[in-house]
Amino acid sequence: MKIPHIDKNELIELAHAKMHFGKFKGRYLSDLPEYYLIWYQQKGFPKNKLGQQMQAVTELKVNGLENILYKIRNLK
Repeated sequence: MKIPHIDKNELIELAHAKMHFGKFKGRYLSDLPEYYLIWYQQKGFPKNKLGQQMQAVTELKVNGLENILYKIRNLK
């Protein structure tokens, strides 16, 4: 899979993005279990900014790059 281009500010925002609903409400998207993101990918991500962020986090996790988000989040 191809990882979509994300600029610096979007990556910082993505590292701090949280889930807005459901049993994982309030958790960082990067802390969501991979199985949950894969399930959403198969079901169809929401058609909004959160859905785009979930898709980006899924791509990072599937490709073993989620540490980028952890490092960014721990900078501040």
